[in-house]
Amino acid sequence: MAQFDPKNDATQPNQTSPDSESSSTCGSQPSLLNEGASRRKFLQMAMGGAVAGLVTSTGIEFMEFVAPSSALAQSTLTPEMALKELLEGNKRFAAGNLTSFEQDLAILRNHTSEKQQPFAAVLACADSRVPVELIFDQTIGHIFVTRNAGNITTSEIIASLEYGAAVLGTKVILVMGHGACGAVDATIQGKEVPGQISALYPHIQPAVDLAGPDLEATVKANAKIQAALLRQASPVISGLVKKEKLLVLAAFYNISSGVVSLLK
Repeated sequence: MAQFDPKNDATQPNQTSPDSESSSTCGSQPSLLNEGASRRKFLQMAMGGAVAGLVTSTGIEFMEFVAPSSALAQSTLTPEMALKELLEGNKRFAAGNLTSFEQDLAILRNHTSEKQQPFAAVLACADSRVPVELIFDQTIGHIFVTRNAGNITTSEIIASLEYGAAVLGTKVILVMGHGACGAVDATIQGKEVPGQISALYPHIQPAVDLAGPDLEATVKANAKIQAALLRQASPVISGLVKKEKLLVLAAFYNISSGVVSLLK
C-alpha cells in the first residue's frame, strides 16, 4: 500500500507553487498546519470508508445518524428527472457534443473535495469500452459507478448501491449491459477458462438459459435479470422503489453507435 503523502494531497485548499514544492523536496519542512489538515482529511476519508461498510449490517437508520447532513441533502431531482438527465447526456455523447469537460476542474476544486452528491448510480460492465461518465456526458461527482465483468449483482454490489441510494441520495439505478460483452459470451461458450473467471458463469447463466446463444439478446436479458435481482434482494432498494423515491432500470449500450437504450 502506498504511503499517504500530505504534499501530494489533491484536496489541499492551499497549494504551493512548483518552486516551493521542489524546495520542500530538497529538505525544507512542510507547513505543520497543512500537514495536520492533510492528516485530518486522510482520517476522515478512512472513517468514511469504514462507515460505508456498515450499511448492510446496521441499516439506513445508522447511516442517517452518522452521515453528514450535506450528503443527505441530495438534489431535488425526482427519479424521472434524474433518468431524463442521464438520457439527455447520452444523446450529447452520441452526437459528439460533450459539455461535461467544461465543468470538471471547477467542480473538483469547489464541490467534491469534502462531499459527493451523485444524482444517479450505474452498475456497468468492467469493459474498457464502457466509460460510464463519458457515455452520459456527466462530470465529477454526478454518477455513483459500480462495475464488474458482466454487470452482475453480487452482495458487494448491492451494498455499494444501497449506500448510493440510502445515504448519498441517488434517484435512479441503471443496470447497463453492452454490445460484444466478453463475460456474457464466455458464459454462452461455457469453455474452460483460467483462474477464477468461471465464477462469473453462475450469475450470467440464467440469461443464457433465457436468450442464448444470441449474444446481444443474452446481454439484454442479463441486464434485466440483474436489475430485477437488485429490486428483490435488497430491502433498502425495494423500499425506496415502493416509496417512488428510486427507479431501478435495465439498459443496453451500443458500443458502435454510442446510444443507450432502456430495456423493458
